[in-house]
Amino acid sequence: MENSEFIGSVARRLRTSPEQATAITRATLTTLAERIDGGEARDLSALLPDELRAYAFAPRETAQRFGLDVFVQQVGGRAEVDGATAKAGVRAVFDTLREALPPGDYDDVVTHLPAEFWELTDSAGRYDGRRGG
Repeated sequence: MENSEFIGSVARRLRTSPEQATAITRATLTTLAERIDGGEARDLSALLPDELRAYAFAPRETAQRFGLDVFVQQVGGRAEVDGATAKAGVRAVFDTLREALPPGDYDDVVTHLPAEFWELTDSAGRYDGRRGG
C-alpha cells in the first residue's frame, strides 16, 4: 500500500481531511513504536510506505509499558486532537494496518499489546473477507 492509499484509508474511516489523517497516523505510529519492542517496531516500519517508516522506529529497544488511555492521550497530544478523535483515529490506523499488512505481520504487532487494546486493534481475528483468511 502506498502512502497516499494509507492516508486516504485513514481519512475515509475518520471522515476527515488528509492533513488530519496524516497527523493522526504519524502520532499513532510514533506512540505504537514506543509501546512495542524495538525489533518489532523495526519489522513494522519495514512494511510501511516510505513516508511513514520513520514514525514507526522505536526510540529504545525495550517497550514502554502504558495502557490504552495513555496511548490515546499521547496520540491526541501529538496530533493535536481531542480524546474522542484520537481514539477513533487509533482505530482507523489499526484498521488500515490490518488491511495493509500480511495477517501474520499485523498479528505480530498487536499481540505485543495488552488485552485492553483489543477493542481498537480487533486482534480477536475479525478479518473482513477481503484478505482471504
